[in-house]
Amino acid sequence: MKKKKYNISVEATLEVIGGKWKCVILCHLTHGEKRTSELKRLMPGITQKMLTQQLRELEDDGIINRIVYNQVPPKVVYELSEYGSSLRGILDTLCAWGERHIIRVHGDTADMLEDSILNQKN
Repeated sequence: MKKKKYNISVEATLEVIGGKWKCVILCHLTHGEKRTSELKRLMPGITQKMLTQQLRELEDDGIINRIVYNQVPPKVVYELSEYGSSLRGILDTLCAWGERHIIRVHGDTADMLEDSILNQKN
């Protein structure tokens, strides 16, 4: 099998974190481990099937860890891996750019951003 060759390195980045939901999931995980149900509640627009698929892909790429607690009922949480934590700078930059874009297009973020811990200023 022939190895994939990228035209530019950003293609490799987008292959891992591209798409509508992966960066959103990762941003939530920068604030600590989350159960699947917590992530679903934080992202009401994602289907359970899509959330599961995205979590599996991020785990397969070594970006997140899936931790299973041996208890009844079973408890599974997701957290950023050490490798995934290296994306924090990229995620922070994407959020900052998005906020500037919203302000540029809409004049303000007040009516455009949901009330979320991710949207609070430090």
